[in-house]
Amino acid sequence: MNIPMRTYLVTQGDRSRGRGTGSIVRAAIEGGVDIVQMREKHTSARERYELGKELRALTREADIPFVVNDRVDIAAAVDADGVHLGDDDLPVSVARDHLGEEAIIGRSVSTPEAASEAERAGADYLGVGAVFATDTKDINEGEAEIGTETIAEIAETVDIPIVGIGGINADNATEVVNAGAAGVAVVTTITDADDPAAATQQLRQAVENGRTTV
Repeated sequence: MNIPMRTYLVTQGDRSRGRGTGSIVRAAIEGGVDIVQMREKHTSARERYELGKELRALTREADIPFVVNDRVDIAAAVDADGVHLGDDDLPVSVARDHLGEEAIIGRSVSTPEAASEAERAGADYLGVGAVFATDTKDINEGEAEIGTETIAEIAETVDIPIVGIGGINADNATEVVNAGAAGVAVVTTITDADDPAAATQQLRQAVENGRTTV
């Protein structure tokens, strides 16, 4: 499955300066984002469903993939392109059964062993991190600041695309891609930016710089 993911936005309304997630996604699309994941962990299922319908419409119009974090049921309800799963979520195989063979299913990992297991289970891509320090997600010590060395190890281990996540911005995205990532996933680099569209463009350029120097 060929999934564009040079620049991957993970939404989080409480990091968007009150501007609304829909507004941030519109700006990111203007800036050239490749894929959008709706996270919004601190909202109700009903709120995520309503927001998901809005983001699905925006991403469909822009012809970019839209995935939902964790919730296979909400992904199905809003006709998302897929779902991104963590350790505490449904197994990849179960998500596949519910969403179908064409669904995009991502999996969060932080070690080569977990990456291999996710690939065998049928994940289409991997979110690998936290690469650098971050405060946007509660993570245990073993998953904190794994560094670009682990990105390189996982890139050598699996054949599916990997996306670095955690503390990534336009200043360090190039080294993440140099290490073997297909792209980078960010929250505050876009959602908290003064100009989210420009921030997306800058991030995209940093990724492109990494791709040309690999």
